[in-house]
Amino acid sequence: MTPSEYEFLRKLLKERSGLDLSADKQYLVESRLVPLARRVGMAGISELVQKAKTGSAETLIGEVVEAMTTNETFFFRDKIPFEHLRDTMLPALLQARAARRALRIWCAASSTGQEPYSIAMLLKEMGAALSGWRVEIVATDLSQGVLEKSRAALFSQFEVQRGLPIQLLVKYFAQVGEMWQLNADVRAMVTHRQLNLLQDFSHLGSFDVIFCRNVLIYFDQDTKIGIFERLARVVEPDGFMVLGAAESVVGISDAFKAHPDRRGLYQPNTARVPKTAFVPSAPLKAVALASR
Repeated sequence: MTPSEYEFLRKLLKERSGLDLSADKQYLVESRLVPLARRVGMAGISELVQKAKTGSAETLIGEVVEAMTTNETFFFRDKIPFEHLRDTMLPALLQARAARRALRIWCAASSTGQEPYSIAMLLKEMGAALSGWRVEIVATDLSQGVLEKSRAALFSQFEVQRGLPIQLLVKYFAQVGEMWQLNADVRAMVTHRQLNLLQDFSHLGSFDVIFCRNVLIYFDQDTKIGIFERLARVVEPDGFMVLGAAESVVGISDAFKAHPDRRGLYQPNTARVPKTAFVPSAPLKAVALASR
């Protein structure tokens, strides 16, 4: 790959996905895009770049972006955010939402589904505490490919061994050949939508909890600022946002304030961010959790 080809790909990826590659990440681009070039019948990255420059290769450009933005995930990753959800966020929200008995949770970079399905299983485990409540988990990702895998909820032995307690595997999965498929009632708790965080997402409505983990680390400062501003406008005033262990709003945005006792947990800075009423443009899918 020539320096000019790498620069073209850097600009393309930043424009389309927000991915901000430093000058020393050429090896990463080559490792992801050489297999893609070969798969679509091209000799290498040079031919791929030339095709992408023609302006008539949207499908190919989409595959380039998808190849570069597919990230690792596993069930109950990092554990602490799920403990915060169970021990801090849900108790507060169940009390605050007692009248309407409804919750909405957004996984803003859901990948192949382990995060939203971990949340769904956690909610199922709460049993009677959520009996009669309407709960929706919205899972979004830039990659259509990972969303399709998430919808199928079919995981390999390796994937279910990473972070998933054996009792939850036995309780909520059925073996299908050499794979494991999540039960239909848990899958039904999650709604999937393709979404680019660089674009407007107000159409998703408002949320009580937003998980936006391990994605903002790939964006530059200005992009992070813009995303935080828009996230603050779709989270309820008493709602919560969860970031990854290596992420923070400190020194970047005052749209959120850190929770005083929970690392990685944030709430909207209502003293600064004006909130407007949300009127849904379409009926929201919700799943009632039966007591178990």
